[in-house]
Amino acid sequence: MAAVQLISFGYLHGAAPAAHLTVDLRAHFRDPHVSPELRYMTAADALVRDVVRSTPGIRGLVAATARAVTAFASGPSAGEVTVAAGCAGGRHRAPTFVLLLAERLRAEGHEVSVTHLDLSLPVVER
Repeated sequence: MAAVQLISFGYLHGAAPAAHLTVDLRAHFRDPHVSPELRYMTAADALVRDVVRSTPGIRGLVAATARAVTAFASGPSAGEVTVAAGCAGGRHRAPTFVLLLAERLRAEGHEVSVTHLDLSLPVVER
């Protein structure tokens, strides 16, 4: 199986990193940031991961993204596949999505590395 690099980031901190596939989670999935009890937490907190994991559609997107990774990895010049996932601040949805995707891809036999670009940055007040 392929080597896969997964990157989470926040669009409010800058442009998306270079990737074969970029998943934008901002418009289609509720932002945990809007809940005061979750705002200052991150995907490192189980409660945030549970909220994002239970969001309708997120598991289907993880499955579809995993299929896309396999397709990229099957190409004639297959090498490392990079997937970037972004949300507004890079602290809730994107890193949780990346962790879910990493879990699935590892179960399928891929070698996966994970980088969270903005997880430890301060909350962006909006």
